[in-house]
Amino acid sequence: MKSTNPVFTGLETTIFETMSRLAMAHEAVNLGQGFPDVDGPLDIRETAARALVDGPNQYPPMLGLPELRQAVAAANKRFYGLDIDWQSQVVVTSGATEALNDCILALVEPGDEVILIEPLYDCYLPLVKRAGGIPVRLRVTPPSWSLDLAALEAAFTEKTKAILINNPMNPAAKVFSEEELKAIAALCVRHDVYAICDEVYEHLVFNGTRHHPLMKFDGMAERTLRIGSAGKTFSLTGWKVGYITGAAQLIDPIAKAHQYVTFTTPPNLQKAVAAGLTKDEAYYEGLASDLAAKRDRMAEALEKLGFGVLPCAATYFLTCDITGLGIGGTDVEACQRMVKEAGVAAVPVSAFYGGDAPTNFIRFCFCKQDHVIDEAMSRLENWMTADLQEVAAH
Repeated sequence: MKSTNPVFTGLETTIFETMSRLAMAHEAVNLGQGFPDVDGPLDIRETAARALVDGPNQYPPMLGLPELRQAVAAANKRFYGLDIDWQSQVVVTSGATEALNDCILALVEPGDEVILIEPLYDCYLPLVKRAGGIPVRLRVTPPSWSLDLAALEAAFTEKTKAILINNPMNPAAKVFSEEELKAIAALCVRHDVYAICDEVYEHLVFNGTRHHPLMKFDGMAERTLRIGSAGKTFSLTGWKVGYITGAAQLIDPIAKAHQYVTFTTPPNLQKAVAAGLTKDEAYYEGLASDLAAKRDRMAEALEKLGFGVLPCAATYFLTCDITGLGIGGTDVEACQRMVKEAGVAAVPVSAFYGGDAPTNFIRFCFCKQDHVIDEAMSRLENWMTADLQEVAAH
């Protein structure tokens, strides 16, 4: 038979799905895939339930319900001082991954270079390749995760069409500094490059750190696409409601791509998210402080066990150095042993690279109930203690 598309043919199942399957098979505590284990605010869910019953349940407008697009525009103004025209500068998508796909399909042509920063979310590479783009990979390096500004400048060429930035960053839990963002913005302006900004963790930042959208920097309003996610902001990842904000001339082709990918998103969920975006400051502050407490709870336990816990300024994730622990020769081996022998699932950070990845870091997800975190840490302690005793006995 004729060949299928080589970008996707033979592509391995995502590491998140793989580890989740292993977690189920071994009845493990799943600290691999990034989703909370409790649902988001009841009032938002009740709004969705009422809207489902009351209707209408037919196709909503392709760009999204007016009330959600208005709420997204208002949130941009409220949190970042951005003036957004809800009618021409916002499109609602079925999740942030669809939003990324729409942006890449609409902007990238065969032969265009797209700058990506590793470690990166796993969908970026195949989406860029499928659009015919040429990935140009940079890195932020642990433990500080700082961006090499000289390497960044060297990555921009006359063929560069776009840069894709995840800020705050998964899995590094990094919030890009103003200096880094200014450098990115200046290079985008100088080289006439678009910026696709995956900002789904925008409200999950800790310890007084503030998120600064790249769209706010000089010259970036007309060339930036800002992607948000109700799944992360309201702990409702299964709803798959995302939104793109950008200049009208960019939203127009992106909306056309969206039209032929999903066309629209469930109207009851859109109504509920619109209501959620109006929540007061206490909600957003509570979301961040609760997650920071979970981060600290897990970090303290992991450090006691000898893991090298890296700084975490945002997101759901702790990255840990396993060097010297003796739990596996590589991050993949360590994660496989942990899920099968300790009953705890984590994710190897090497899965977030396109090649030549470091192999001594693993990622734990801390957006879980306290008793779940405690159970996982107890299992790790028992396993590692028993393992050390066995080694000593030999």
